[in-house]
Amino acid sequence: MNGMERLIIEVDKMNKKLFLSLFLSLVLMVFGSTACRKKPLTLESLPQETLASDESLYKLGETYIKKDFEKGLLFLRQLMDSFPRSFYAQRAKLLIADTYFSKGDEANLILAAAEYREFMSLYPTSPSVPYCQFQIAMTNYKGILKPGRDQTKTIQALNEFKKVVANYPTSEYATQAAEKIKDCENRLAAHELMIGEYYYKARSYRAALNRLQPIITTYPEFPRLDAVYFYIADCYFKGKKYDESLPYFTKLISDYPKSKFVKQAQKRIKSIELLKKTEQVKKAQPTKPTK
Repeated sequence: MNGMERLIIEVDKMNKKLFLSLFLSLVLMVFGSTACRKKPLTLESLPQETLASDESLYKLGETYIKKDFEKGLLFLRQLMDSFPRSFYAQRAKLLIADTYFSKGDEANLILAAAEYREFMSLYPTSPSVPYCQFQIAMTNYKGILKPGRDQTKTIQALNEFKKVVANYPTSEYATQAAEKIKDCENRLAAHELMIGEYYYKARSYRAALNRLQPIITTYPEFPRLDAVYFYIADCYFKGKKYDESLPYFTKLISDYPKSKFVKQAQKRIKSIELLKKTEQVKKAQPTKPTK
């Protein structure tokens, strides 16, 4: 056997050893990873000391609820079932409600509101009750639609925010609720103004007045009352009810001197004055005797 043949045999042996080594490494990697893979965490797999601890169950639920909602919910529900009077049971209930709320879609907001209401029923003396009432209002507030569309959610939110102010006036949420009340009322007033303006432009003046007049008494802090006064006044003006229109034009000019409607109101008042003078002249002229 010459040198070249020996070299070929040696290379062949090395290739076989390398292949065998790689194959064994692959087998060990696959079986090793399978053996090390953790079993899924369930209530049954938890040690007894964890199941017997309200704090441990809460921490598990808190850890899992954001990355695996169903698993986190399972641990928190177990905590509330096993330790219903525990401080951690209250925290678990709020955490569930807040997690539903954070999802933001309509279905989860409904579930959040139900959880907050149940918390208030189960723990009526808890310092978190005002927060729950505020959050119930917020579940409706998040569903509010623009003026001109259905305002059911706006009305529901307004009513719930009013409960915060009425029932928990000294809580930190009363101030926030008061701000939201103003916002809801302004939205409702803007909705009525939009519809009233639509009827005004369509020359349905009676329908427009039915929408516009209640705004003044129901929403006295509405920032666009100048528009309301103008449209009410002009509805009367175009309906030739000049005496009824004058107080609204006058109120607009005196209370909102920078309003864009002031110049139009001033022109209307001059027109009314001119019309009245014309009527007075006509009345003062002697009537011609009939032949």
